[in-house]
Amino acid sequence: MSLVVLGGGRIRGSSHPNQTPFPLSHSHSSTLSPIQLLKPFFPALSFHRPVSSFPPKNLTISERNSSVLRAQNIDYKSEKQRSLESMDSKKDSTELNRELYLDIEPYSTGFLKVSDLHTIYWEQSGNPNGHPVVFLHGGPGGGTSPNNRKFFDPAFYRIILFDQRGAGKSTPHACLVENTTWDLVNDIEKLREHLQIPEWQVFGGSWGSTLALAYCQSHPEKVTGLVLRGIFLLRKKEIDWFYEGGAAAIFPDAWESFRDLIPDNERGCFIEAYHKRLNSDDKDIQNAAAKAWTKWEMMTAHLHPNEENIKKGDDDMFSLAFARIENHYFVNKGFFPTDSFLLDNVEKIKHINTVIVQGRYDVCCPMMSAWDLHRAWPEAELIVVPDAGHSANEPGIAAELVAANEKLKSIIKGNAC
Repeated sequence: MSLVVLGGGRIRGSSHPNQTPFPLSHSHSSTLSPIQLLKPFFPALSFHRPVSSFPPKNLTISERNSSVLRAQNIDYKSEKQRSLESMDSKKDSTELNRELYLDIEPYSTGFLKVSDLHTIYWEQSGNPNGHPVVFLHGGPGGGTSPNNRKFFDPAFYRIILFDQRGAGKSTPHACLVENTTWDLVNDIEKLREHLQIPEWQVFGGSWGSTLALAYCQSHPEKVTGLVLRGIFLLRKKEIDWFYEGGAAAIFPDAWESFRDLIPDNERGCFIEAYHKRLNSDDKDIQNAAAKAWTKWEMMTAHLHPNEENIKKGDDDMFSLAFARIENHYFVNKGFFPTDSFLLDNVEKIKHINTVIVQGRYDVCCPMMSAWDLHRAWPEAELIVVPDAGHSANEPGIAAELVAANEKLKSIIKGNAC
């Protein structure tokens, strides 16, 4: 199990050479700190003094024979495990880059017809001969932006972005027909084949993490590594938290505008009430509902409000696609056969090198989902950013996403030697 808590302290499964463990004698429990008192409940974890720098200079990657990211149980170590940890220490001596890369332009763009109705926009940037990575945007319906390219080293990665059905530059705009999770999974495969890519790394946040898990579970043999952010498993309790009043306890001011568009007699289910308006024949009703829906999410996506992000709600084109497609997927429960489908199928992808980045104060996709995924998939590394909400553009999250790609880059380079 690998868990990294950044900031005031770290909880992880393998020790760092610059950190001194707390004494763990329970006979002096009255003088122990809260961190020390947790030791009896988590015997497989080690607890260390707070690190002196933030963010930490490096993160340990422990390996099994399959190179899965994991942690060692520090209480019982074989000679082989000790040898691996020594190797890890040497690997981690080089500090990982955590700075976003500079703006770059695509070297090729195009449109791929994926059905009789839908055509998706795609682009490639970075190194044409580099390791392929596909970026899966959020929403669904959010589309891609030039900033998405900056998480990846353009000298190493062949960076592929595409707009999912109905989003961004893809056509028809905001269309809900033939628009399901499994249509998108098939589109990803069609794009991979169109670009003649044998296998690639997958990167997705928020809804993109949902789609990434669905795709990887469907085509695990095509995936070389996985980076996930702001975990969203599209379960009923997650939808209810954000759209039926849970998150309103934290953002009551933002919630009022979302709530007040719906009359009292329809507030038993906001998802259904908005579905009715987002599919109205009256374009004014559609646009009003789309703006209210979009602004609610944009106002809650950052730990500190981001005015530029909130203004997206005023963009008719963006908000219509964002709200209509999101609501369509949520009304249909993500088109998954069961509420726990993605968790139930984690076994199919446990061999894939994976890093999960989660903001501690993510209101849109609360940490409970990342934690549930972590418990089901202890081989993946979970990084909790203590001073962040949901957005990939928050400094702490952006830094850890870049670092996650750097880790996978190092593994790929190591395997090529």
